[in-house]
Amino acid sequence: MARSLWTGALAFGLVNVPVGLYAATEDRSVRFRQFEKGTSARIRYQRVNEETGDEVPYENIVKGYELESGEYVLLEREELDEIAPGRSRVIEITDFVDTAEIDPVYYQRTYYLGPRNESAERAYALLATAMRESGRVGIANFVMRSRQYLAVVRPYGDALALETMHFADEVRDPQRELSHLPTSAAPAGRDIDMATSLIDAMTGPWDPDAYADTYREKVLELVVAKAQGEGAVATGEREESEENVVDLVEALRRSVDESRARRQGGADSPRRSPATPPPEDRLEQMSKSELYDLAQERDIGGRSQMTKKQLVAALSETGSRRRAS
Repeated sequence: MARSLWTGALAFGLVNVPVGLYAATEDRSVRFRQFEKGTSARIRYQRVNEETGDEVPYENIVKGYELESGEYVLLEREELDEIAPGRSRVIEITDFVDTAEIDPVYYQRTYYLGPRNESAERAYALLATAMRESGRVGIANFVMRSRQYLAVVRPYGDALALETMHFADEVRDPQRELSHLPTSAAPAGRDIDMATSLIDAMTGPWDPDAYADTYREKVLELVVAKAQGEGAVATGEREESEENVVDLVEALRRSVDESRARRQGGADSPRRSPATPPPEDRLEQMSKSELYDLAQERDIGGRSQMTKKQLVAALSETGSRRRAS
């Protein structure tokens, strides 16, 4: 059983539900330590005074806020503690809104809310069911680890999920951040029809298991190979083709045709995963990264050290053997 990150009560109206907050996701990114090249000595960082070069004890460090003038206002830890939000044990729902009203750009991180005991289960299930049937989610405030959060409480299957959110002034305006946005030229009707056809051709049921972090898999494969004394593995860079993509309508038409070709099972068949083997005569058109993924699926040995041409040859050979059998 996972350990709760926070415990308290979920409050809506006059109802308090004892709950615990649990991590809903985990970061599976590959993490590295730093070493000096040619040695087994770890690289470590120290807090150093940039003027004297002396290491500074943690208790002697204060925080500084930079002004526009380039000067700093120094703040003591005790001063910050005095204005920090108080320790909170309540996630208070203040409003309910329609789910569609919240743009995903406001979401930060997902947690699960779980009832802390059997007596809390009835009110917990009542809130989850009511939100699910109404299509609304709760907007809440709470404090965790001396930080104030804005959050959304929503049903997730039979459970409740809590999404921490950005405050309004933390979301950047695309009109100010992006140098080029469409302003006057409206898309032509045929362009919209073709783009819609492409979306329809690429539409399928959402299957999260169909997607994987292929870079992480390659890094771990490289680590295993080096650990077994096979030496460095040349992975190369992803090769992208930008040739002949000039006419927007033609590019969309080609995309629709290719997407439909990949969905040979018919419009009602589920979308294929990225690793589904293509026809052998299309291998030359694939990028090296896509060829590598297909070689991994077919368990072709030595694929990490192959060039793009070698991957095409190896995949063609396995395809020929499959047809012969």
